Amino acid sequence: MEEVKHYPVLWREVLNYFKDLKGKYIVDATLGGGGHSYLILKNFPDKTVIGIDKDQFAIEKASERLKEFKDRFIPVKSSFKDVDNVLDSLGIDKVSGFLFDLGVSMFQLKTERGFSFQRDEFLDMRMDKSQHLRAYDVVNTYPKPMLEKILKEYGEEKFYKKIASAIVEARKKKKIETTKELADIVYRVYPPSLRRGRIHPATKTFQAIRIEVNNELEEIKKGISKAIDRLEKGGIIQVISFHSLEDRIVKNIFKEGKKLKKLEILTKKPITPGKEELKENPPSRSAKLRVARKL
Repeated sequence: MEEVKHYPVLWREVLNYFKDLKGKYIVDATLGGGGHSYLILKNFPDKTVIGIDKDQFAIEKASERLKEFKDRFIPVKSSFKDVDNVLDSLGIDKVSGFLFDLGVSMFQLKTERGFSFQRDEFLDMRMDKSQHLRAYDVVNTYPKPMLEKILKEYGEEKFYKKIASAIVEARKKKKIETTKELADIVYRVYPPSLRRGRIHPATKTFQAIRIEVNNELEEIKKGISKAIDRLEKGGIIQVISFHSLEDRIVKNIFKEGKKLKKLEILTKKPITPGKEELKENPPSRSAKLRVARKL
């Protein structure tokens, strides 16, 4: 199989699980920059990829990258929670493969959307720029109990009460507008002994707010459940997650599918990047892949 230097997460494993598919269509439900789609199209010349993303910028960039595959690539601007409507609009009943690569891609982190505290940007965090709710609105208008709930549940943040209080106090003086302002507030809340670890103190807060802005967990539940229903017999669904909340949802949906005799789970434990991939692509360290086959 063709190798690439700049590759998407767990690409070798993804290709391996798709290699024996009989049908024509594979859905890349999280198109991003088109990395996985490129490898699928390059390695499986009999396949057509339907690439879904709610980010118009991603659709345009991926379409440009994948133009060599002409009519074997079908881009669709949509949320993957509406994958049933996407397939209906294309006149396609069943497909042979689904790939979900959850979370924010490096491709999106490099756009000026306020996803990352590595640069000072406006607090946006919308994957779909046409939606109304932004991180700015969450940070500056949500009451303290709602902020606490988000930070605790979506960020699994130990200091959720103190961070929520600090945000509320800071916004009384002036609106919190940028990623740096928010990251600095969280940094000051953390005990000095925990500020210099491998993971920045603001990581969980940014994760929690991003999940809230994009309604990510609900969309994951809907999207994966609908995808399972649209898989043909013997079809493969692969889901890559990046934190425990996502992974738990995927695990439970697959377990329920097994119980209902809809799915055979092919990964007893989630697959994580090996030494080679970690060396080539350190940000992949938190990735977990779960795979199931439609019965």
